[in-house]
Amino acid sequence: MVTQIIWILKIIKTNDMVNTMFQIRYASHPSDVKTYDTQRLREQFLVDDLFVENAVSLVYADYDRYIVGGALPAAKSLKLETIDPLKSNYFLERREIGIINVGGKAIINIDGDDYELNYKEAIYIGKGNREVEFKSVDKKKPARLYINSAPAHKEFPVKKVTLADALVQEMGDLNSSNQRKINKLLVHGVVETNQLQMGMTEFQAGSVWNTMPPHTHSRRMETYFYFEVPEGQAICHFMGEPQETRHIWLKNEQAVISPSWSIHAGAGTAKYAFVWGMAGENLDYGDMDVVQPSELR
Repeated sequence: MVTQIIWILKIIKTNDMVNTMFQIRYASHPSDVKTYDTQRLREQFLVDDLFVENAVSLVYADYDRYIVGGALPAAKSLKLETIDPLKSNYFLERREIGIINVGGKAIINIDGDDYELNYKEAIYIGKGNREVEFKSVDKKKPARLYINSAPAHKEFPVKKVTLADALVQEMGDLNSSNQRKINKLLVHGVVETNQLQMGMTEFQAGSVWNTMPPHTHSRRMETYFYFEVPEGQAICHFMGEPQETRHIWLKNEQAVISPSWSIHAGAGTAKYAFVWGMAGENLDYGDMDVVQPSELR
């Protein structure tokens, strides 16, 4: 079967300056993915160039109509503009969005109200908010706003969430090199959302494996965004069906799209952190089908 073109790049210009750029990624059948070489895997599932100076960069994926992207307001503020695939008057007309700051202090203006967002703080913006603008407090240390968005049918209020507000879960141990702290930021129990969930996982020194043992969840898709990866180091992200796994090497501030049928786990050559985001028909964080390491192929 011939697979459709896997991405389209479009740019929205305002006053002859690039403000927003986006790609479209089409869904892949697991039987097709078995035949992908390294380049094709990366083209289909790797998301790089998330942070383009003075621009909003987005990837619209057919998986649950999820959007993953980034905004880097340095020399100017940036507006969150609608994109063609949404066929909407404004970005949040039928959507909700979650943002986690992985850079300098940000100010996010939402329909006239300012919200400050420090490093590793998150904010949820619900359906119906018309004007969203991103600014950096210090242009020399600009904000780096990691963005996830999903369709929404109901309006919920804006809510900022700090690490102190998160639901925290300690998992793993040093003997298996996967001792980690899961910070559930934009999840049921902390924030009301339609289907979007986001959080951040941090590791203890000496641990490198994330999401081990791995799992799939047919009710949701997921994205992983890796950051705090030291220069010269890398992450090996594992994906694919449990009995037909594949891997993609990632650098700092790159993301990977994980279909519902795919495992999502990784190991780093040095200490790192990652943001997970997901959407689908179930807000139960524990809704997953675990695969034991001995079962992987």
